[in-house]
Amino acid sequence: MVRQTRAQREWRPGTVKPPRSVKILFASSVLCLEALLMFFFGLMSWGLYQNEWFAWWLFAGSLVVAVCLVLTCALLRRPVGYWIGWGLQFVIIAGAVFEPLMLAVGVAFLACWWYALVKGRQLDQEKLQRFRAEEEYDRRLEGADPEDANHRSGTPESGDDNEERTP
Repeated sequence: MVRQTRAQREWRPGTVKPPRSVKILFASSVLCLEALLMFFFGLMSWGLYQNEWFAWWLFAGSLVVAVCLVLTCALLRRPVGYWIGWGLQFVIIAGAVFEPLMLAVGVAFLACWWYALVKGRQLDQEKLQRFRAEEEYDRRLEGADPEDANHRSGTPESGDDNEERTP
């Protein structure tokens, strides 16, 4: 027998899933892009400092930060994920110790992170309001007169209304 997830076991016909979070989507996108940034930062810094004793440590550290950024995506359903994300933003900015241009890139990604959280929260609120309004509208239609429901949906009540319409 195929194993089912909890969501699959709890599903019933007619169940409407609540909308997914835009904030999590935006934040995950920023974190994954930053993980790519840290990977390439590690390659760049290793190339610049390959004759120094700390080159491999710098490369390994940037890979660890990249992995932490990707793993943080899984924690975004809880508030701790966002706190870790904020902390990692400042770790990225701290990369400016080794490469000063990393400060500009880190601040740009910090702004992207902030925007993803603010705009994502705003879109989630709008999406939830729309979802609730649609549920309320559906409840009203279910309890309404069948004649009234046909009129609202735009379907003709009888076959006599099937006349040709001109634009």
